[in-house]
Amino acid sequence: MSNALPVADARQVRRYARELARRHPRGLAAALGLHALAAAAGLVAPRLLGDLVEGISRGVGAVTVDRVALAIAGFVVAQSVLVRFAHLASARLGERVLAELREEFVDRVLALPLSTVERAGTGDLLTRTSRDVAALSRTVRFAAPETLIAAVTVLLILGAVVLTGPLLVVPCLLAVPLLVAGTRWYLRRAPAGYLRENAAYSDITDGISETVEGARTTEALRQQVRRRARTDGDIRRSYAAEYYTLSLRTVFFPVAEIGYLLPVVGTLLLGGWFYLKGWASLGQVTAATLYAQQLVDPVDRLLSWLDEFQVGGASLARLLGVAEPAEADGKPAGAAPPDRRPVTDDGRLAAHDVRYAYRAGHDVLHGVTLVPRPGEKLAMVGPSGAGKSTLGRLLAGVHAPRAGAVTVDGRPLSELPLAELRTHVALVSQEHHVFIGTLTDNVAMVRPDAGPAEVRAALAAVDALDWAEALPDGLDTRVGAGGHPLSPAQAQQLALARLVLADPHTLVLDEATSLIDPRAARALERSLAAVLQGRTVIAIAHRLFSAHDADRVAVVEDGRITELGSHDELVAAGGSYAALWRSWHG
Repeated sequence: MSNALPVADARQVRRYARELARRHPRGLAAALGLHALAAAAGLVAPRLLGDLVEGISRGVGAVTVDRVALAIAGFVVAQSVLVRFAHLASARLGERVLAELREEFVDRVLALPLSTVERAGTGDLLTRTSRDVAALSRTVRFAAPETLIAAVTVLLILGAVVLTGPLLVVPCLLAVPLLVAGTRWYLRRAPAGYLRENAAYSDITDGISETVEGARTTEALRQQVRRRARTDGDIRRSYAAEYYTLSLRTVFFPVAEIGYLLPVVGTLLLGGWFYLKGWASLGQVTAATLYAQQLVDPVDRLLSWLDEFQVGGASLARLLGVAEPAEADGKPAGAAPPDRRPVTDDGRLAAHDVRYAYRAGHDVLHGVTLVPRPGEKLAMVGPSGAGKSTLGRLLAGVHAPRAGAVTVDGRPLSELPLAELRTHVALVSQEHHVFIGTLTDNVAMVRPDAGPAEVRAALAAVDALDWAEALPDGLDTRVGAGGHPLSPAQAQQLALARLVLADPHTLVLDEATSLIDPRAARALERSLAAVLQGRTVIAIAHRLFSAHDADRVAVVEDGRITELGSHDELVAAGGSYAALWRSWHG
């Protein structure tokens, strides 16, 4: 998808992986040390068996055999104990690393400009927060420690073969050219294939989410066939992407399986020839053959988990890519500010000659200038698609203008840190969310230090206190997914209560009472007006009683402000607003 969030490149992924390793030197050293000791303990038995075979061929006694058998049993037990603690150390390290990855990803997601999220769509972000995090979890918790174990084991086994008989290393290396060639072929194709697979899954999630959320609209407009065609197309692309990665595995894994057998067969054949030539003893050939057999498991694990690393690497690239969103409309509000001048609490918000386009070359705002007066209520009205919501989002710092500027006290909103911006200008739209937790938690999340009295006052200000206290556990009732259900109107009142508690000096209300009954909405807006006295309020609404009660009204048509004045002035002027008022009031 052209609007999808970016993906980190291989260099960024490797740099981040090295950074994670440097954060946990003790844990990594402990895991490596325990795995090395466990692998070393496992190497003793083949050497003892080789010596035993050599000794039996020379006629050693039964007592020696018993001693060797006891020694082998002791090292097997020691290896089992060491493996247990090595796996425990690896699991603890993996869980710590995974916890850091999740926390950092949440921080990145919360720092994303809303314009970036809206442009990318929910499907891509949802897939990254669910499927990609789950894939990376498997890589960190299982693939990384298993690969670590396998790599240490392979090195120690090869070292043991060299100590047993240097010539016997040659058969063990027969598989190297085949495995290297097969692995290079696979790695040239797999990373891009898994990125396409994850992106295709994002498209499916995005399409299905849109279809479910807009089901009634789809049915009303009789667009079921088009939505099914969209879903079928997404599934076909996902199938093709998964088929491609599967085809890579069906080539790579059989090649790897052949490579596993070559060292064992080669050691038996060449080792036998070396024995006949007198270049190696029977005990050395026996030990080397057992070591070659031991190589199969760690090499198999290395190559098997290599595939999992491709999945995890693709997921990590998508998660790291969230940190560097590409902005099509210029610098997002809340970016790193070069100017640290404080903004006063009564700062004047102003838009000067702003233009904005969702697609290049197609402006939806055409040189709009609007300067709300501090403390006034300004209503923006106009037909659907005229640009009211877009202008409201520019005034709230959600979008940055393509041209022109939106400023507070002469300072561009794009230069304000996001945390500071939201203490001055806040947006409440008709979209809302109820978080998992108590009703009090949902309101106080904008100000965690707020006391119960402040939370109750915020709910009372939006006419929500009565129904909130009537809930099974009052304000301590758990709401959100799995909790007590709230109606859309109640959820919207909850969002407005957060706004009251946040207490910014400028508010942008984008049809914020659209889900509430018209009579209740008017009473609610009047209550809000009393609470928000002295603050600048920019209300975008389709109910004209909001405009009637406002200090001034801005009429937005075709991306321009065509009329600006009080309700009485615009009615007297007899323009578009007057016609709209007569139609609505009649």
